[in-house]
Amino acid sequence: MVSGERAQMRSGAARPSFNRQIADKLLQAADVLAQQAASPFRVGAYRRAADAVAALERDVRDLYEQEGLAGLEGISGVGRSIASAIAQMIRTGRWPYLEQLRGGTDPELLFCTIPGIGPKLAREIHKTLGLETLEALEAAAEEGKLASVPGMGKRRIEVVRSGLGRMLARARPLRPASREAPPIDMLLDVDREYRSKAQAGELRTIAPKRFNPKGEAWLPILHAERGKWQFTAMYSNTALAHELGRTRDWVVIYFSSDHGAESQCTVVTETRGHLAGERVVRGREQECLDHYHAA
Repeated sequence: MVSGERAQMRSGAARPSFNRQIADKLLQAADVLAQQAASPFRVGAYRRAADAVAALERDVRDLYEQEGLAGLEGISGVGRSIASAIAQMIRTGRWPYLEQLRGGTDPELLFCTIPGIGPKLAREIHKTLGLETLEALEAAAEEGKLASVPGMGKRRIEVVRSGLGRMLARARPLRPASREAPPIDMLLDVDREYRSKAQAGELRTIAPKRFNPKGEAWLPILHAERGKWQFTAMYSNTALAHELGRTRDWVVIYFSSDHGAESQCTVVTETRGHLAGERVVRGREQECLDHYHAA
């Protein structure tokens, strides 16, 4: 899009206003990623998607309600990962990935918006599974992982699943989002690269909005690629991480590919059991155990 066309998009001319809101968030992500020295390809992908959404004469919400994720993927320049992000903005009005890039997300408060989850249970979910988004919570519920959270009995899990279903309701059934995730050795390698470069002071830093009264840019951020996968890694800046003194240990890794929805995981130093002292991807402990045994 030429500068005049982008200015027209920002000025609010002719196109559905909600499309412009979505496009503006995609442009914001592109701008932030560019400032953080992310891959030019990744930056360009968000900008192309923003241009395409802004150019739509049809309201993107109607498109999603009538055709689901496949309809969003049919927009020129929009792949599965960005389509998933747009769907998330349509359903919830939020895009946690963009908030995280700016250092301003609180998963525990987010989980408390789900019927059946109070502050104590939200804390346990975050502590046990390292989840950051409603979509990740939904996936954990579908995969039976919520049963490992203290206080999560069968009845409570059903209440949570029902509440999530209403909050993330789709106008019509969609084809299931890909649950494909990067292999354990790849995630651990991104974790290693992040912590090594963060310790050496080789990464750009951002100023988190939470627990940062002086507005200091202290939180290192890494953008990396491994094959088809794109990663963003940063230390956890949640209330629980601060309380337990894990702000320089817990690493949140966002990942996406052209063929899968945006997702995330948390890597921590395990303190108990057979994996004590090892870096572990929360929710994938058995795979980590197999990985270390094979090493």
